[in-house]
Amino acid sequence: MNNHIETVVIIGSGPAGHTAAIYAARANLNPLMFEGFMAAGVAAGGQLTTTTEIENFPGFVSIGGPELMHHMREQAIHCGARIRTETVAKVDLSQRPFKVFSEEGDVILAKTLIIATGATAKRMRVPREEEFWQKGISACAVCDGALPLFRNQPLVVIGGGDTAVEEATYLTKFASKVYMIHRRDELRASKAMQQRAFSNPHLEIVWDTGLEDVFGDKFLEGVKLKNLKTGEEKSMEAKGLFYAIGHTPNTAFLEGQLKTDESGYIITTPGSTLTSVPGVFAAGDVQDKRYRQAVTSAGTGCMAALDAEHFLASEAHGGH
Repeated sequence: MNNHIETVVIIGSGPAGHTAAIYAARANLNPLMFEGFMAAGVAAGGQLTTTTEIENFPGFVSIGGPELMHHMREQAIHCGARIRTETVAKVDLSQRPFKVFSEEGDVILAKTLIIATGATAKRMRVPREEEFWQKGISACAVCDGALPLFRNQPLVVIGGGDTAVEEATYLTKFASKVYMIHRRDELRASKAMQQRAFSNPHLEIVWDTGLEDVFGDKFLEGVKLKNLKTGEEKSMEAKGLFYAIGHTPNTAFLEGQLKTDESGYIITTPGSTLTSVPGVFAAGDVQDKRYRQAVTSAGTGCMAALDAEHFLASEAHGGH
């Protein structure tokens, strides 16, 4: 372990991490980013690298996810950020400077930490899922639902909670029909959301049913379903399949050193990116289970860099 202490270390490389890097570099904080190497099974750049087309990021009428993340990375480097293509294995937040352990075995000391490790959408892991991922299968209806591929087509949403109802309702704007597949005979969603689902003529709920597999040629053409009460199997035409079964925040490496909610999302002080440990800030989907958009992640990345800058400045002046 060398004794050099980094001013700001950023863990994660989605829109939150890169925006934090851009702001921190411009403030002459010389940030070091660990962009991850296939962390949580996703390439550096985060969830957007698995999205083919983005039409809701300001400044771009339409841009590919990997291309957008490439631009952000280039901008962060241009501003002066340093990037290591390594995954962080664990951290020690018990005292400052904090210790950051890379999977390569390095130990980095840091005055402040910005955690922007994101969340990973839960998948069903049916046999042919990988084949049709982003070719009809998605985990974000709001990101992908308006694409031409899905317009005036039958679409399927898996799930029974508030998110599933919200995504299914959103998709009815574009689809010929939306089928919500749910394993039970009642929804987990709130009463208000259930009412919204039941009163939508373009939305049909298929009860007591599980997803067995998907099929198609180059793009998704349908789903194979099984009634969990009768055992009856059937195929249904679907040009789009959207998972709405939740996300897993990528916080396991923290080993419980920061306060999280029951699902593992980092709790931040409302209106800021401050966590339960002074000097540690959280941005993006790792602390946001409500909006989960690239633009909101970028916004909190900016906040985290400004919060870190303010923290360091107040410390330099002898106060907190």
